[in-house]
Amino acid sequence: MSEREPLTARVFGSVGSLDAGQWDALAGSANPFVSHAFLSALEESGSVGKGSGWIPAPIAIEGDDGRLIAALPAYLKGHSQGEYVFDHAWADAWHRTGRDYYPKLQIAVPFTPATGPRLLLSDESLAVPLLRAAENLCATQGFSSAHATFIEPGQVPLFEQAGWLMRSDIQFHWENRGYGSFEDFLSELASRKRKGLRKERAAAQEGVEIRSLTGADIRPEHWDAFWTFYQDTGARKWGHPYLTRQAFTLFGERMADRILLVLAFDRDQPIAGALNFIGEEALYGRYWGCSRDKPFLHFELCYYQAIDAAIRLGLKRVEAGAQGGHKLARGYEPVKTWSAHWIADPAFREAVAGFLEREREGVALDQLHLGQQTPFKRG
Repeated sequence: MSEREPLTARVFGSVGSLDAGQWDALAGSANPFVSHAFLSALEESGSVGKGSGWIPAPIAIEGDDGRLIAALPAYLKGHSQGEYVFDHAWADAWHRTGRDYYPKLQIAVPFTPATGPRLLLSDESLAVPLLRAAENLCATQGFSSAHATFIEPGQVPLFEQAGWLMRSDIQFHWENRGYGSFEDFLSELASRKRKGLRKERAAAQEGVEIRSLTGADIRPEHWDAFWTFYQDTGARKWGHPYLTRQAFTLFGERMADRILLVLAFDRDQPIAGALNFIGEEALYGRYWGCSRDKPFLHFELCYYQAIDAAIRLGLKRVEAGAQGGHKLARGYEPVKTWSAHWIADPAFREAVAGFLEREREGVALDQLHLGQQTPFKRG
């Protein structure tokens, strides 16, 4: 990159206030969650913003012509909910010193534990200046820390270069090894596991019709049904749903071609659904819910239908969200995920660095152990 005048970063009040074309030029088209359409839909629907504990504060650097050349999807957080990388123990330790851990700066896609770019760059040389801007915001405002979660692996070195602390965890992803069909995938499993999956699918599909909808095929009544399912799951998991009903309407209006909604019907009445987003390389499973329990239907809609879709669409993998060791038996393998952390206080930073080093060793052992429990044939 040619020499330029010192760069100035600005904090904006929303992603929606920034030019969509310029934002998406930086974000690229591979990951749907960092798109202007997705992030601005969260804002306009009230899913983030006042009263949510997620206050949009995107940080951007503009070029000499006023166009965006780098950006961060960032939020001021008043709690640690909806992040899926847990720092509650850090918050407790900080509070015991008599200081406020919140607000903190979160560089992330709200409520979305899916890997993706967190540094939206026209040139990688802008990574460190952009992260320094995030650090300066924390320092000048008295924030305890900044956290970037679910960083795509290719960007991990950029955070390391800036001196941020790295943290690892495990998710379960399905990998497409060039399968032509679900049966091709099953053929690589041990016999007992293969039979088990076939039995689960048969039981789940009995008496219901499963429809996969995308684009204009997703109608308002489908969103109404899914909203009912989502509310039930959200109430049980988090106490209240993170997303508002309007968010799903906006997703449907702005990015329906990047959505796969899988619904199970009983006599034309939807009883369960799973919502996926389509990337250029991955299918991202996000939400599930039902109005009636049916054995194995959760696995069918969320995992097996996702595999079917990934094979059909020629995608490399399925990311089925956070946690869930039950995914392992269904062909989803342990994959390391990454987050990066900047801590304002040097002594606290040193303590966290020691904790993370020990934690990474445990995560590596867990991944090795879990990898030996996959249902694939041995030898």
